Amino acid sequence: MKLIAAAFASLGLFASASAQTPPMLDDMRAVAPALEKYTQERLLGEVWKRPGLSPRDRSIVTLAALIARQQTVAMPYYLNLALDNGVKPREISEAITHLAFYSGWGNAMSAIVVAKDVFAQRKIGADQLPAASPQLLPLDQASEADRASRVGQQFASVAPGVVQYTTDVLFRDLWLRPDLAPRDRSLVTVSALIASGQVAQLSAHLNIALRNGLTEAEASEALTQLAFYVGWPNVFSALPVAKDVFEKRPK
Repeated sequence: MKLIAAAFASLGLFASASAQTPPMLDDMRAVAPALEKYTQERLLGEVWKRPGLSPRDRSIVTLAALIARQQTVAMPYYLNLALDNGVKPREISEAITHLAFYSGWGNAMSAIVVAKDVFAQRKIGADQLPAASPQLLPLDQASEADRASRVGQQFASVAPGVVQYTTDVLFRDLWLRPDLAPRDRSLVTVSALIASGQVAQLSAHLNIALRNGLTEAEASEALTQLAFYVGWPNVFSALPVAKDVFEKRPK
């Protein structure tokens, strides 16, 4: 109970299609009864039950947003919820590793401290975590060569180190790690970009997500989920980008 109570101390960050009534609802009722009503009726009663995105995917989206925003108070609850919703420990581990590159090492370190305790409480051991150096997925040589060429032409004269690490570490290593599917890796990345207000990168990564198997309907639902966890302004900043990507895709 202490774990759940601590997790709910971050207002507005409670949700599960199957979770019990959050204990913070009593506190909300005493301070902000309208927020308690919205939490009960909209967030818990509707958003997490919408059919366009599975509870597992909603957990991935929400965790990515929390990690990207370093909202560690709510993380224990949502880590447990993600595991209950079918997200594997190795997938959580890979999402944290992935977000070190997309949200910063500090945010990943903060998430590791929380996840370590959750994993220990659930007796999740090293055998359920990904290898440090696994056999990588096959590289799409043509697509990667095109990406590397475009990025190199744009930025090699400005920051050759960034360009080199983008090729060697991100796209020829990180994105090929097998314990988080490319589709889910894209879902983590897109969610973190929106959570951080980084819309300049969103078009490219949303297109990658759609090529990796995320559907437009699922991307739309991810935006709806994120509105409640990262705020309407961040999502409305992302909507024009998503609209442009959707309209330009072959029908």
